[in-house]
Amino acid sequence: MSLPLIMLGGIPIVLDAGAPDQSDNPLLGESVIRLSGGEGVKMTHWGKAAGTISGQGWMPPGLDGLDYSQPLELRLTAQESMVSNAQILVLPSTPRDDWAPWAFALVGARWVEAPCMMDGLVVTIEKMVGATKYMAQWMPVYNVFASKPPKTQSSGQGSFGWTIAWEEV
Repeated sequence: MSLPLIMLGGIPIVLDAGAPDQSDNPLLGESVIRLSGGEGVKMTHWGKAAGTISGQGWMPPGLDGLDYSQPLELRLTAQESMVSNAQILVLPSTPRDDWAPWAFALVGARWVEAPCMMDGLVVTIEKMVGATKYMAQWMPVYNVFASKPPKTQSSGQGSFGWTIAWEEV
């Protein structure tokens, strides 16, 4: 079974456009404030995601026709994960609907695959004998603002480079 492709605005980024490199960075409305005794308290007002996708391939990715003035759906393949003592985990971001979340249980010093079920953002992992922790993994989908990607072309190497910067709406 092949992995899904990154998609922006319904356009798949195929390997001919280059094997994409993905990064994501938390975009947080947070600050540390100091109380009268000097103790620090972290105040978080909101949390979103941001990142970049870039590649270099034999053809451009074909994203010039997108309307970058509007939010676009971004389907990533860089997985997210969370670990818990509990078998029920609430995902902090929406998983792709074309690739179901998957799970593991920590048995001894090894993560072993564990069956799981999904309902909305809730993943329920099947109890595993001897498990001390449980992990859910998923590929996220976001509504993002992006700008038309800067591109490069090397006639000598016959390649196209591109980079997409994005921020969750």
